Amino acid sequence: AVVSTQSTGKSHYMLYHLVSAIQPRMLVTFNEDLKPLPVPVRVGQAVDVVGQAGKPKTITGFQTHTTPVLLAHGERAELGTNEYNPLTPVMEGFVILRKNEEMSE
Repeated sequence: AVVSTQSTGKSHYMLYHLVSAIQPRMLVTFNEDLKPLPVPVRVGQAVDVVGQAGKPKTITGFQTHTTPVLLAHGERAELGTNEYNPLTPVMEGFVILRKNEEMSE
């Protein structure tokens, strides 16, 4: 009832602001030439690792998919192999990957 009165009442312009903020959570990977690069990623429930020592796992109960993938609420993705390194610390949205130099040796 609130949405219908807001969208048809005096504040109908608020709908334009809401719609522009809606976007799907996804992960699409590209190489450095901005060509789509399908790579295996693990998608699972996000785990809070703030303040934990070492390199703890950031996801639990994961499934392996090939990019591009959609991420549900509370999910996080990480690369499934060490073949590529992401150029961004956050694996969400559009991510550029660089070939891992250590893997080619």
